[in-house]
Amino acid sequence: MSNSLVLLTPSQMAEADRLTISSGAVDGYGLMKRAGQTIVSELLRRYPHCNGFDVLCGPGNNGGDGYVVARLLVEMGVMVRLFAHGSPRPGSDAEKAVQDCPIGAQSLSQFSVLQGHAIVDAIYGAGLSRPLDDAVSRVAKECRNADVAVISVDLPTGVSGADGQVLGDAFAADLTITFFRLKPGHLLEPGRELCGETIVANIGIPDSVLGPIAPRNWINQPPLWRGDFPKPRRNQHKYSRGHATVFSGGAFSTGAARLAALGAARAGAGATTIYSPASAIAVNAAQLTSIMLAKVDTVDDLEEVISARAPDAFVLGPGFGLRRPIREFAISILQRGGGGTLVMDADAITAFRDEPAALFTAIKGSERAVVLTPHEGEFSRLFPDLIGKVRLERAGEAARVSGAVIVLKGPDTIIASPDGRIAINANGNPWLATAGSGDVLAGVIAGLAAQKMPLWEATCAGVWLHAEAATRFGPGLIADDLPGLLPPLLAELLEVDQLL
Repeated sequence: MSNSLVLLTPSQMAEADRLTISSGAVDGYGLMKRAGQTIVSELLRRYPHCNGFDVLCGPGNNGGDGYVVARLLVEMGVMVRLFAHGSPRPGSDAEKAVQDCPIGAQSLSQFSVLQGHAIVDAIYGAGLSRPLDDAVSRVAKECRNADVAVISVDLPTGVSGADGQVLGDAFAADLTITFFRLKPGHLLEPGRELCGETIVANIGIPDSVLGPIAPRNWINQPPLWRGDFPKPRRNQHKYSRGHATVFSGGAFSTGAARLAALGAARAGAGATTIYSPASAIAVNAAQLTSIMLAKVDTVDDLEEVISARAPDAFVLGPGFGLRRPIREFAISILQRGGGGTLVMDADAITAFRDEPAALFTAIKGSERAVVLTPHEGEFSRLFPDLIGKVRLERAGEAARVSGAVIVLKGPDTIIASPDGRIAINANGNPWLATAGSGDVLAGVIAGLAAQKMPLWEATCAGVWLHAEAATRFGPGLIADDLPGLLPPLLAELLEVDQLL
């Protein structure tokens, strides 16, 4: 697992600073000067034709970075206007930066946009936990409404580093420069959009500080799970590569199950079966070739087919319908021994909206691992007590309460494990906002889990593959396209040339 994918909360980042300083490698003001130098280098490289820079400084360390930026720009002969909101604490590193700055600051209340100047937003960083006051809010609105470049230090002022939420108002940056590691607020909406382009700068904080901090939040990218990705072996047969099953809806609702089954098969499951009601057997049979078919109308039918050949993973919910025994199927699968994975999506989640505790009890008492893949509406039905919390906290708490891996879907999909690990997906795109795409995702996760990939890692991999496939296709994507887009991605992950 790559340390470069670690996400640090604001308090963890403060601890990283403290551990670096206590090691004696550099003092706090030294870190501030390094940050300022990094920012100036980016400013001069990206905005060489600006008439000047307006540096807006707050009272804390973020503002201290701004004062260093102003000093360095002035020393290089660049036109700088400096504005301050509040005074640094006496004896702080930010006060040292003020004392070393050769130009005085005007009050932020006197600021107005000057065409031809770029704005350096160094008012507040990631740790802000209250709404902006009127003076800062006015400036944020003026900058948003003007045709002016905004470069934010650490995070746009007004955006929470912990969860990306806007506390009343916020700056919208063209470029955000942060240090050492990203924070959740850089990836979670609306923070992600307000950051613009985000770069992570190295200012000398060593990776060794991550050990004592023991972070639990990650960026969902292949180095996070690639080491656990299933690699086919020459001596395997179809069932040893994993058997995934998908429950079908009735005769007029079969498409979702087929999409999920194709997702599982393309993700590498050696065998895939659709469990179909008798009323939909003919419809499904007419559309299937490599995917097998079994009749399942009742729990007794389900027990019979599982006894004949126990699958490694189930997908229950897509297109199933709420008038059929969906809860009974779910409980039967969970109460039956033998391990494996149950992926619950769509109707399978909604079916337990009146009695979520029954589902959670069954999950925690089961030998099977469970993935729940709700969008916001489905999440609210199953976890109504968590609605007031922000997305990151909601997903983590839902995983703990339910005992399942949670995929809270959205443009910033969150994958949370009951053991406290959380990944935020960074490659979401608008093309996935199309009917049936979630059904494919459920199947891809099941296909990877069927191959015995550890469940949280399999879920993270499924979410990334699903989004990456859509990104590479682009406009015009429909859910039917997604399974066929997976093979080239799998070839890259598996480095196929090395397997031959």
